[in-house]
Amino acid sequence: VQLQASGGGLVQAGGSLRVSCAASGRSFSAYAVGWIRQAPGKEREFVAGISRYGGSTYADSVKGRFTISRDNAKNTVYLQMDSLKPEDTAVYYCAARRDYISVNHALYDYWGQGTLVTVFS
Repeated sequence: VQLQASGGGLVQAGGSLRVSCAASGRSFSAYAVGWIRQAPGKEREFVAGISRYGGSTYADSVKGRFTISRDNAKNTVYLQMDSLKPEDTAVYYCAARRDYISVNHALYDYWGQGTLVTVFS
């Protein structure tokens, strides 16, 4: 599975942005996809994940503001980010693993290249 993240950019605090993760390869629907972010000088942090069955999990820091979804027909996972805060500034990576979400980013097998989200106040 190859992943490509896109949609990052510069947005004012309180605004919205949607990042996308496009996958190539067969059986994408069999994979869980997670969004993991890394802010400058910080460790990678799990943000949200969606299982192959459509169930989702969110980090407490984004719960109620971010929404993850998937379109298996388009081999794409989306992360809708609303009410953005400056502390959401990071490179956002999408990653995939079979079947189930993990909040441990080290357990993801396939990674995209990341897309930068910058939130200014």
